[in-house]
Amino acid sequence: MSEISALPSGIVEWLKSREELSGIIFLTEFPAIKKAVPLKHTTVAVGINGMEIVDAFSENDEGILEREEFCRTAKITLRLSIHAPFSAGGSACHEAFANIIDCLTFESGLNILTSGCDDIISDRDTDAFVLRAWLKVEANLCPAATSSLPLPSFFSKDLLCGSHIRDENIHLTLEQQEFLDSPVICTAYFGTGGNSEECVLGFRPRFVFVSRAGFPISDYDFNGRMNIVSSAIGGSMGTTLGIELTNRGIRIHNSSEYEHLGYRIALNTLGTSYLVFAIK
Repeated sequence: MSEISALPSGIVEWLKSREELSGIIFLTEFPAIKKAVPLKHTTVAVGINGMEIVDAFSENDEGILEREEFCRTAKITLRLSIHAPFSAGGSACHEAFANIIDCLTFESGLNILTSGCDDIISDRDTDAFVLRAWLKVEANLCPAATSSLPLPSFFSKDLLCGSHIRDENIHLTLEQQEFLDSPVICTAYFGTGGNSEECVLGFRPRFVFVSRAGFPISDYDFNGRMNIVSSAIGGSMGTTLGIELTNRGIRIHNSSEYEHLGYRIALNTLGTSYLVFAIK
């Protein structure tokens, strides 16, 4: 418990060391102390509002949760009393709060669960605007845990370490996020009459279906005595005749070279519209 009581002073000393917060005065106060009148610099007092301590559990080799004998989990609510001079305006309170939370979240070892603030009030005793803010942190009371804060440390840094950020079992990659936003592309192209053309989709499709708009999948040419196939599919296992997958989309063909057993592939007929359905 002595480690928890030392937490406000440890945070104050750490915040004082941050160059980006050099314009702010940090202090601890219990009970509250009088501040300079009129206030000349933004001043922030750090204290503890409350805490909840429960048993800590971890999974064994069989995936069963077991109580840890020497560890506890604590949820601590910290109080930030932010005072800004009238001359700086009320926005100085919110600016200080945002900068402090950013530093503690991304550069310290604190595991911040939530944070927030109340409305700004005017304090005539110090000629200052006052913002009452708070943040709730989770801590593991384990002797072996470490933190970047300069105090007897017990804070879990799991949420700030690289292994957590790179864990693809709980985080989506950029490619996966883009897939969820638009997994299926529906587009079209017009035939040029050329033997080979590339239809650029911007990615290599996992599955693609191409078909002539307004026509059946295949038709019969009685004059040429030939089945005209104006559709194709492709995927990771291969493609039908007349289509190839590329890193940027698909390549379609349209020539007598692509004939097989009375069937002719026509995927690029001049002036004809083709529909494309592709899965990223």
